[in-house]
Amino acid sequence: MAKIKKILAPADMSSLCIPGIRLALELGQWQQAEVLIYNVLTVEETPFPQGAEEWVAKQTELPKLKKTLEQRKKLLDSFVTENFSDAIPDSNIRQEVGIGTPHKRIVEKAEHEGVDMIVMSTHGRTGLAHMLIGSVTGRVLRRAPCPILAVPTPRKPRRSSIRRRLTRGPAGQP
Repeated sequence: MAKIKKILAPADMSSLCIPGIRLALELGQWQQAEVLIYNVLTVEETPFPQGAEEWVAKQTELPKLKKTLEQRKKLLDSFVTENFSDAIPDSNIRQEVGIGTPHKRIVEKAEHEGVDMIVMSTHGRTGLAHMLIGSVTGRVLRRAPCPILAVPTPRKPRRSSIRRRLTRGPAGQP
């Protein structure tokens, strides 16, 4: 296998993306690779109307959009510091924010940067909307120009199963 030099780790800044980014950082340390933590600001999160994805993505100099991007960059920096400060000193990390449709921008960023691998959690901010794999992850899997490592999101135990276990006696006896 060829040496991995650059890893893209998409970050929607939810708790669900943390396992994917953590693994990307560990791989980056192991391979001495650069890790690009990338967040995509959707058009709905900008001060512009829906349906303007392509236009907005090219307008990074507009004052309102520039301010929104700066705020998002600060949020991403805080998110990374808060969740990965233990890994930061030993890692070659870069953080960026893009604008547009998340799966499209992730694939474009991978192509533009020439990344060797994308490491991302199977589910993100929308949670378990898609049972096996999240919609963004699924779309990136189908379009990515490089290998993808999809990191499963830890599942929370169901309440009913906990209740059943608590009401049963030793070794599952009623």
